[in-house]
Order: sequence, then C-alpha cells, then structure tokens
Amino acid sequence: MRFRVFPKWVIFGNRRLFPQRPPHSSFSNYFTRNFQTSRASINGGGTSSSSEGNAFFVPGATVATILMLGVLHARRLYEDKKMEEAREKGIEIEFSPDKKATFLRLMPLRTISRIWGNVTSVEYPIWLRPYIYKAWARAFHSNLEEAALPLDQYASLRDFFVRTLKEGSRPIDSDPHSLASPVDGTILRFGELKPGTMIEQVKGASYSAASLLGARSFLSIAQDDAIGEIDELENTSNGASKKSWWRVSLASPKVRDTTSVRPMKGVFYCVIYLKPGDYHRVHSPVNWQVFIRRHFPGQLYPVNERARRTIKNLYVENERVVLEGQWEEGFMALAAIGATNIGSIELAIEPELRTNRPQKLLHSEPPKERVYEPEGVGVVLKKGDEVAAFNMGSTVVLVFQAPVCKASDEDGSSQEFKFCVKRGDKVRMGEALGRWHE
Repeated sequence: MRFRVFPKWVIFGNRRLFPQRPPHSSFSNYFTRNFQTSRASINGGGTSSSSEGNAFFVPGATVATILMLGVLHARRLYEDKKMEEAREKGIEIEFSPDKKATFLRLMPLRTISRIWGNVTSVEYPIWLRPYIYKAWARAFHSNLEEAALPLDQYASLRDFFVRTLKEGSRPIDSDPHSLASPVDGTILRFGELKPGTMIEQVKGASYSAASLLGARSFLSIAQDDAIGEIDELENTSNGASKKSWWRVSLASPKVRDTTSVRPMKGVFYCVIYLKPGDYHRVHSPVNWQVFIRRHFPGQLYPVNERARRTIKNLYVENERVVLEGQWEEGFMALAAIGATNIGSIELAIEPELRTNRPQKLLHSEPPKERVYEPEGVGVVLKKGDEVAAFNMGSTVVLVFQAPVCKASDEDGSSQEFKFCVKRGDKVRMGEALGRWHE
C-alpha cells in the first residue's frame, strides 16, 4: 500500500502560503523539496518509481483566489451583458426586491469579508505574483502599465488592490472652478438636492442625504439659505474672531443675513461606483478643510447593479466613513461606502481608524465621531491629495454646496454650477465632474 505525505500548511498563522522553513536555506531548493510528493512503502521501505514523476500541489489559499477570480469574472460578464441589453432597449433599471436580497440579510457578510481580507493579505512567492495579478487584470480590465511598481513587488492581493500609480497617470484638472472626480469609476447618479428631494438609488428607490451623512450632519445647516453669508456676518461684527462657518453654525444655526448679495448656494450630489478593476484610492475633489469624521458600522452588502435594484437603502445600511468640512463654496462631504469583501476602509488622514470590527449589534449605538481641529482649521486637503483607500471596488458619494445663481456676468458666463458628466460615464480620478464661473 502506498500513500502521499503532505507538508503541514501554515496559511493564516503568519499569513504565508508555504510551510515554515529553516533560516538561510535556499528558497528554490526548499520549494522543490517541499512541493514534490513523497512516496513510501509500508512493507519494505521501498522508494517510489521514477517513472511516476512528481506532482505539484497548489496551496489552498491560491486555489481559493483563482476560483474567486473565475466566479467574479463570470458574474461580471453576465451583468455587463444584461446591462448592455437594457441600455440598447432604452430601459431604465427599476427597484425590484428579490429572494437574493432576503438571503443576503441572513448571511454573515461582515465575517466573510474579514476572512476574505485575511486571504488577500497572504503573501505569494515572487515568481507566482505576476501570474495572479495578470489574471486579475484580464478579468477586470485593469491597466497594469499604470502600476507604480513591478508586479513582483506586490506581496499580496491586498497590496495589489491598493497599488499607487505612476506619476502623471492621473493629471488633476487645473481649473480652480472645477470639481474633480475623487476616484476612477462609473457615474451612477448626480443632481441638485432641492428642498424635499432625495438621492435616487435606482428608479423607485431613494434615500435622504441626511440618513447617509448622519443626523448630526451639518447638511441641514448648509441647506439653510443663509449659509453662504455667515462669514460676512462674522467680519462685520465688532471684535469677532475669524472662525469656520461650521463652528458659528453650531453656536447659532438660525442667524441670517438678509442683506447679503452673495450668490445663492445649492446642494448637489454625485454617486460614483468603483469596479473591482478600478484604481482603489480616493483623492480630494477640491481644496477643502475636513472638520469631522463619522464611522457608521453597518452591513456589508454588495453594491453592484443587482444589489442596487434589490436592496432598499443600500448605502445607508452599509458600513461607511463620512468626512465633512468646508470648501470655498460652502459645505462639502465625502462618503466612502463599504461592501462585501471591502469591509476595510482606510483613511490616509487617520491611519489608526479600523473598520469592520467584530461586534454584536450593528445599529445599537450612534456613529463614532472624531473632530479634526488642529488650531481650529481641521485637516487641510488640497485638490488631488490622497484621502482614503478601498481593498476592492466600492462606492463614493459626494454631497456639496455650489453656486446656483443664474444671473450672467458681463461676458455672458453663468455663475451656476453645472455637471459636465452624464449618467453611465466612466471617469478617472482628477477629471472634472462639474464647473462654474466667477
């Protein structure tokens, strides 16, 4: 009787694929020795026949990764085909809950996402890395030529997901009166949030901006028609010190200056979906000051097209990180939405923040807040600065103030903010989402 003897694998203990080996040993010799099958004879201690050859066994984590790539690729092809057929027929996707949405609510998606995070953190042997990353790139249409480092220098899938790009790959729109896209992605929805209006998830399902940003959001103050004049009120007050509008708003939110001649400000929104193959880092869309961060623990439902049309209040239910602050036109908020297998949202301005932590009740406590207030100015970000990173694709929602005054200047240009993108457009980080004129 003959049997195979396998080495003991250490996959998650030290996050490496291969058995532990003595120091100073040659990797090539070690790899060859440990990944060949050993055969032994119980009866006579005989050795295996040389004609049988040597078998190669792929570690479990690698097999899981390859299978995951195949499943995701097949699903993407199917969904792209259905979406393309709908566009050709001029059909707009409508909200329609199904059994899958109910089933997802019963699944431990947060735990699954943490396990996936551990799998993607496993380090691959150098020779294997380019093959895995090229397979991923083919499946999800990633441009590997933009990667800042050679493929064999990304130790794990996670490192590859959050890779930086070569300098100059994403030029930032230089127009000071433009709002740049914070990410690579697809434009899902955009528009103006007039009083009583909501953000549309899909046709037939909407959610309020306040529910997305939180009950303590400054949005309600920003929607007050006097928000743009608070600074003027401060400057005309005797002995008044220069403060940020949000601090004055918290102290006296009902103060109005009815004599101001400033252009009126409207509140706008833009929803951008990042596919798994997109660049996964989030950048600042404008020059602004971040005053507060809110972390909402929640579910981790997928955020693909099917989930958007079957799960109500998807972005409000999911875990997310919201940054709020001020830019030259008033209120600015950026919401980074988590999703299945993307429980980890990392902030460049707060590296110690940890998301998708184990906890019993998701909605039993308010969001966790942190006020950034170094010298009263918050965290200052310039247009194009890195803000956050996703471990895979997900969604970013911008909610911001911009001019809505329709009076034209002498040269005929309008001061009104206008989006320069269309629904379904693919944008790259740094490209203009909208413009206005002074």
